[in-house]
Amino acid sequence: MARIVGVDLPKEKRGKIALTYIYGIGRSRALEILEKAGVDPELKVKEWDDDQIARIRQVVADYTLEGALRTRVQLNIKRLMEIGCYRGIRHRLGLPVRGQRTRTNARTRKGKRKTVANKKKAPRK
Repeated sequence: MARIVGVDLPKEKRGKIALTYIYGIGRSRALEILEKAGVDPELKVKEWDDDQIARIRQVVADYTLEGALRTRVQLNIKRLMEIGCYRGIRHRLGLPVRGQRTRTNARTRKGKRKTVANKKKAPRK
């Protein structure tokens, strides 16, 4: 099992897909890493030898990934909230940050619906 930056990569997946299990690596960066390391992207992780894994680790070390990247993202969000800019306020309120509509379709950010009961009408005499 290949372990890179503290993440166990799935053995049965191809290299270009397996590297995306690391936070901060997407498809294009995975291909870029494998190209720099000189490893075939179509090879499965179980087919990598120790030399190839070492070269991949060496290339990956140049990027900010996993814990350090998560920390950086959280600090950026915290900074936005502290300076009170529009994006920071949206983060604080738990609303969509990037201009999406909120009248409908914001359930992921807003959470489960909070139904408000209608005011009852006075009975007629």
